[in-house]
Amino acid sequence: MFEAFVTMCMLAAAGVKAPLPGETCRTALLPGFAAETKAACERTSRLVPRQPVGAKEEGLPFCAPRPTSALYFSEAAPGVFVHRGAVAEPDPANVGDVSNIAFVVGSRSIAVIDAGGSRKVGEEVYLAIRERSALPIAHLILTHMHPDHVFGAEPLREAGAVILGQANLPRALADRAENYRANFARLIGEAAFLGSRAPVPDRVIAEQEVIDLGGRVLELRAWPSAHTATDLTVFDRTSGILFAGDLLFDTHTPALDGSLRGWLAVLSRMKALPARRVVPGHGGPLLDWPQAAEPLERYLGVLEADTQRALADGLALGPATEAIGRSEAGRWQLFDLFNPRNATVAYTELEWDP
Repeated sequence: MFEAFVTMCMLAAAGVKAPLPGETCRTALLPGFAAETKAACERTSRLVPRQPVGAKEEGLPFCAPRPTSALYFSEAAPGVFVHRGAVAEPDPANVGDVSNIAFVVGSRSIAVIDAGGSRKVGEEVYLAIRERSALPIAHLILTHMHPDHVFGAEPLREAGAVILGQANLPRALADRAENYRANFARLIGEAAFLGSRAPVPDRVIAEQEVIDLGGRVLELRAWPSAHTATDLTVFDRTSGILFAGDLLFDTHTPALDGSLRGWLAVLSRMKALPARRVVPGHGGPLLDWPQAAEPLERYLGVLEADTQRALADGLALGPATEAIGRSEAGRWQLFDLFNPRNATVAYTELEWDP
């Protein structure tokens, strides 16, 4: 099988048409043009006009044998494949592969759950899917707004996926897209990040919706503000696996970007779901449910208790963030990066709602 590729380069300054010496470029996969022969692949790929975002394309697309994906997906259950992202900050080595990604295969189509932190990661997800199935990639479900889960969306959209998310997701991404792009381009490096863009969801879920992949039904559920104001979970009825996104963390320090008390309330409700196992947004990648919620509930409970104590003692925000949650330091990775941010959000929330 042959796939289409193109050389993608950084946009030059206005009025400059030729590639500059030492210009940043990379070879990008173009999903949607796969064919049994090289000639058939080239015929279709060169006829379709393209408008790459944040990059320019040098020369015509070309076709080559389909490569093997660089991402490892384990089969968590028949037809359910899960990739464990690195528990790390995005950097040039991991190109934004720092969150968990999954796909579910039905008899008619495939749904992908989250897309990773760069177009490059999304291309590798596409290749991993094609190693296992030629069925249409019908849906990409984004569990929330954070860039490590969404910037890989574009190749999957090009492959035919309809992008779904929680009702607040379009506005949240529109408001943050440029900041997210600049930050991830800096962390990952411009070359690896070329062609990455914040997606625009095609359809949103306000409460609940079901998707039938062919003999396999996924339940999508929107939640009130918790980890973020854009959280969505996916439950596969066939396997009994819940895809929790970042409503559940394992190993990686939780990241609070919504409501502390809201998150605790949502976790309590999630524990009543009929799931037997769960895929967290980070760590795992496959844990028993609801037991997997216990470490996160403990951490959030410590945040709440410590914040209430700091407020009662009259501590200002700066000194409070140094104390809040410190007893959890040995239990989580990346603690010194994320816990101060969490303490700030908790303090701000509980200051107004003690």
